[in-house]
Amino acid sequence: MADGEIFDVMITKFDEIGEVHFINIPELHQDLKNLIDLHLVEICSSAIEDIETTKKVLKNFFDSKDEKTKMGALAEFIVHLYLKNINFKQECLFLNLEEGSIKKGFDGYYSIQSEEWIMESKSGKISTDKISHLNKVKEACKDLSNKLKGVGTNNNPWMNAFNHAKNIGSSEDILKNIKDLSKRWINEDYVELNEVNIIPAATIFHENTWESDKTNRAITGLEDALRTEQFKALTVICINKRDTKTIEEYLTL
Repeated sequence: MADGEIFDVMITKFDEIGEVHFINIPELHQDLKNLIDLHLVEICSSAIEDIETTKKVLKNFFDSKDEKTKMGALAEFIVHLYLKNINFKQECLFLNLEEGSIKKGFDGYYSIQSEEWIMESKSGKISTDKISHLNKVKEACKDLSNKLKGVGTNNNPWMNAFNHAKNIGSSEDILKNIKDLSKRWINEDYVELNEVNIIPAATIFHENTWESDKTNRAITGLEDALRTEQFKALTVICINKRDTKTIEEYLTL
């Protein structure tokens, strides 16, 4: 990691529409803590204005969740933090505070340079059988495709995205676009992946191990697999994080 860089990231572009951001987080260093302090409140909620109260809300949230849900939420938070650090504008909130839960629908809705992007986050432990960034990215793409088409759910993801965007103060152009897409979903004119910009994110927690062969950033297999899919544009985020404990503690203490 070069001096002055907060994330240890390697970015690889492939074809004309895709790139992979591969991030290693072996420790929660001070610059990363400072970044969390800077963005914590705005990532989480539009109704709370201070870090201390936000951390209390997060502590109540994490204390009430099982290990899998907690891990998924922590992974999603890291992705939100990284995207904000590379100048994506957040058009969503991390929490549904009235329900004490993470939001339903898409994991994230973002904009940058007049383009809108949908993020879907998946995570797992290094000890899980057949765990890999490739499999988690594929899982994120499949789950996102199912949400777009209403497979296995009656929840309109565009309506949820609209409510979050309105709550956070998104522009009228973005609100109109999401509302139009919501109408399409209601009328079963479902959006295909090749109509939207997507950010599939895969986070692997290493359970306090940090072995070079399991944190390498080779993307050949991932790149080849993604070329078989159809997307409008694609930004893949792959994260290796040493553990869940350090970031949970920093978000809640």
